[in-house]
Amino acid sequence: MKRLLLLMLAMMVGWLPAVAQAWWQPDWQYRKQISVDTTPEGAAISENVGRTPLLVRLHTGNFSFDGTNENGSDLRFVSGDDQTVLNHQIESFDPLMGMALIWVDIPEVMASQKQDIWMYYGNEKAPVASNGQITFDPNYTLVYHFDGAAGAPSRDSTAYTNHAQTAPAGVIDGVSGRAAQFVGTAPLMLPASPSLAVPAAGAFSFSAWVRADQPQGQQLVYARRDGANSFLIGLDQGVPFVEINGQRSPAGAPLSPSTWQHLAVTADGSQVILYVQGRATASLNASLPPLNTVAALGGDVPGTLLAAPAPVAAEVVGADGATPGATASAGAEATAPVTAPVANYAPFVGAIDELRLSKVARPAALIYADALAQGAESRLIAYGADEEQSGFGFGALGFLLKAVPMDAWIVIAVLVFMMFQSWVIMYRKSRQVGRVQEANRQFRAAFGESGGKLDAVQTDAKAEQNFAHSSLWRLYRMGVKELHNRQAQGMKALSPNTIEAIRASMDGVRTQENQALGARLGILSNAIAGGPYIGLLGTVLGIMVVFLGTAMAGDVNINAIAPGMAAALLATAMGLFVAIPALFGYNRLIGRNKDVSADMRVFVDEFVTRLAEIHGQNSAPGKTKHDKHEAALAQGADLDLAHAQAAGSA
Repeated sequence: MKRLLLLMLAMMVGWLPAVAQAWWQPDWQYRKQISVDTTPEGAAISENVGRTPLLVRLHTGNFSFDGTNENGSDLRFVSGDDQTVLNHQIESFDPLMGMALIWVDIPEVMASQKQDIWMYYGNEKAPVASNGQITFDPNYTLVYHFDGAAGAPSRDSTAYTNHAQTAPAGVIDGVSGRAAQFVGTAPLMLPASPSLAVPAAGAFSFSAWVRADQPQGQQLVYARRDGANSFLIGLDQGVPFVEINGQRSPAGAPLSPSTWQHLAVTADGSQVILYVQGRATASLNASLPPLNTVAALGGDVPGTLLAAPAPVAAEVVGADGATPGATASAGAEATAPVTAPVANYAPFVGAIDELRLSKVARPAALIYADALAQGAESRLIAYGADEEQSGFGFGALGFLLKAVPMDAWIVIAVLVFMMFQSWVIMYRKSRQVGRVQEANRQFRAAFGESGGKLDAVQTDAKAEQNFAHSSLWRLYRMGVKELHNRQAQGMKALSPNTIEAIRASMDGVRTQENQALGARLGILSNAIAGGPYIGLLGTVLGIMVVFLGTAMAGDVNINAIAPGMAAALLATAMGLFVAIPALFGYNRLIGRNKDVSADMRVFVDEFVTRLAEIHGQNSAPGKTKHDKHEAALAQGADLDLAHAQAAGSA
């Protein structure tokens, strides 16, 4: 039994560290699990994305904002190894409104995997660590979140500080935070810095969220001209296109009016690919010309003189970016050449959010990941439960205990009392039966050496001390006492009735010993039978409180309900934790008690047998006159029955 109890304690101690992974730093009180899921159950990305700044979107549905600093300065993001701190930039953080947008630099987003990172918070003394210059890798040359004040030029979040030369017409709510509004007036001008320069046949990437409010005519989203060279991204009757020196990509599906959609363009030196919602929709076999001048967002570059474009062969790509056919050739069926009309492009009317320019051609997997992660409902990012550092390494268990309602706490307190009570009883009863068995073994050895003198063991002066815990000693002592009482009355030999009387006295002692062995085992029976039911009562009460609170709040979401339900289920788990060890301990104690009881029964039989052998009567008792008369009558009846049987035979 001691080994069983030690095993249970060892399992508890070993289980507690497994509840949560190692805590990053003790100064941070809380943490939240965030998963980047590229498996089929998540974003279903089958290619490695690489280093990616992913958007962590916090709101009251997945985060309570309790325990954080007002400006989010205590936020830290740590990789799954609980050691590597990830760079991050806070675009917005408003605990009063329950909204926050944070860009986190993920070093490597792997294909078809689920990666966990931890968001730590709850440190009042933590300094501000938000820094966009290190969050976005050096290949990003311009990143606008449009999170500045209205009327102020947009500011670049990268280390290149390519701030806008002019301010947007307005700032409105966008896909992630604020967005730049365009009303058909002057475009937003980007600087002509060396970091934004594009060499001949150079690599380039453009990505932004676009909302076309009036998609009529030809509107430019992004324009850059350098002499006779031009690079344009726009909409033709709402259909996205990319145009290089008059060579335009083929038409695809139009954008939905007044709807946010992700638009991206990549150029690798030989091919330009157009992406809508993270999927490649068209490509152009062309390379970028050298561009070193200013660029315009939301319209054409002011003072542009248009020239007649030259025709070019174009090709359409499928959703996966593959070209279904080769470039058109003479006499063969192929995609017809697409030429851009000579026209004055209209300014863009709508809104643009999260503009990014890169000096490399971003892979298709990253474009798709951006379109998924930055949208309102992202399948790429999943949010887990918040955990509180309990101070004892409980981790998630500490957070779970914090979510337990008061009525469930009362039930759990009762179960904890029952658990410790049953464990104390199992320990004490195990020690008791162990002492009895060991003392009985020693008494057996001494009794076996007593020979023909039954009271030889009792004559030992140390017998009472040596066999104090032996139940056989107490049986033996009662038998010897009864024997001495009979001898003191002058009995030379013991009759069968006297021997049975001595047996009855010893059986009385045996019954008392069995009662002592089975004392308080009924408490274990109550723990076995009642523990699960009491735990179930706590679970039912806890779930009732959770649903009542949800109904009163009017907000039904799994992130709000799950912690309360998990805490309520803790009561049932606690009931089982009470009952299961009690069941094993009870069965073990019952088995050992049966062994001791059987040993006592055998000893009583052995003692009584030796008593009859040594001190019993040598002959049967004499017959009285009444007995002789009864015997004669019986003999006469037997003779009459014999004569009757003989007559019947004749």
